Formats: sequence, C-alpha cells, structure tokens
Amino acid sequence: MEITIRDARFLASATDLDRLPPPVVAEIAFAGRSNVGKSSLINSLVQRKKLVRTSNTPGATRGVNIFRVDLRVQEDEGEPRLAEIDFVDLPGYGFAKRSKAERRSWGPLIEGFLSQRPGLRAVVVIVDVRRGLEDDDAELLTYLQAIGRPAILIATKTDKLPKNKRKLAIEAVGREHRLRAMGYSSETGEGRDKLLRRLLRIAHVAGDETMTPD
Repeated sequence: MEITIRDARFLASATDLDRLPPPVVAEIAFAGRSNVGKSSLINSLVQRKKLVRTSNTPGATRGVNIFRVDLRVQEDEGEPRLAEIDFVDLPGYGFAKRSKAERRSWGPLIEGFLSQRPGLRAVVVIVDVRRGLEDDDAELLTYLQAIGRPAILIATKTDKLPKNKRKLAIEAVGREHRLRAMGYSSETGEGRDKLLRRLLRIAHVAGDETMTPD
C-alpha cells in the first residue's frame, strides 16, 4: 500500500465538546502525557513540520484540536483512491505545573470525547519508550478497554535508545496490558509507514483491519 499525504490542515479547536463540529469522516485520537512528543508524532505522520504546534513547555495543548488529512491511497490492485481522515490532538495529561482547576477540566473533556464522539475509531496512546507505561497511561488504557474503544499503543522516541535495546524496550511497554506496542521515532521516521497503514485500516479508509499490517 502506498500512501501520499496530499494536504493536512487545522479544522477546529474547542475546550467544550458541544463547540466541536460533528464528525463527517473517521477520526483517530492521539493521547499521551504532556512531555511525550504527541504533537511531533502527528506532524511526522502527516509530513508537516508545523501543523500541530510544538512547545518546549509541556501541556501546550489545552483543548481538543482536530486536523483534516487528505490522502491518496494506492492499494496493491486497482485505481488510487482519494480519502480523508481526521486526526484529533487531545490535551496532554500528567503535567503538575498547570493549575488544579485546569487539570480537573481536562479529565471530563478527554473522557467525554472518548466515550461520546461517534466518529472516533481508535485512540493512539503514546508512551516514552525510555520511561515505559506510567500510571496515567495505564489508567487511560483501562478506561478505553472499559468503554470499548480500540487502543493503539505507541512507544515513541526510539531513536534515544541504542539499536540493540529498542526491541526489548518496545515489547516491555505493552506487556502489562497484554498489548503489542509499536515503535516510533518522530526524528527518524521509524515506524511511520506501519502506523499510518494501521490507522487507515482501522478507520476503514484502506484495506482491512483484520489483515496483518505489512
């Protein structure tokens, strides 16, 4: 499968779910701790350096931000197809320096989106491969399982580890929840094609999610 990003653009932002536009295409949400590199991962996926704002200050994303991605998909056979998918950047969690009131407001916002959004197909949970699964990450995965939302576990920043330690570190990330984590590096692009294909399949944009990602 060959995937070309034709365009990626900001669509909407809100700190109140009622202010978000209704979904018209499949949505994939991205969640993770505030310092995990979530914005960089989304930028890497869509091959845009500044689509999602990155910051040296963790917790820069305070609302739900939606980005529309236009794609050209060439499967093994047939004519290429044009498709759209929305990537949703959720507020980062676990950053202690934000006010307690602000952090409390993020909980209902994230949980409301995850449980109520009809267009949501899966949630990409991003974990720093060097730190492993932390309590906030584990709680999110448990919550997703309880509400029946598919979770895709990503062990990011793999470029920060020596090559001979990456495989075991990635496997360790998902062991507690019996999930198979996927390695990713926003710096080198490692894991990008594999993750993008997985997202398009689970969103029914391309192929069949029951197929083994190639």
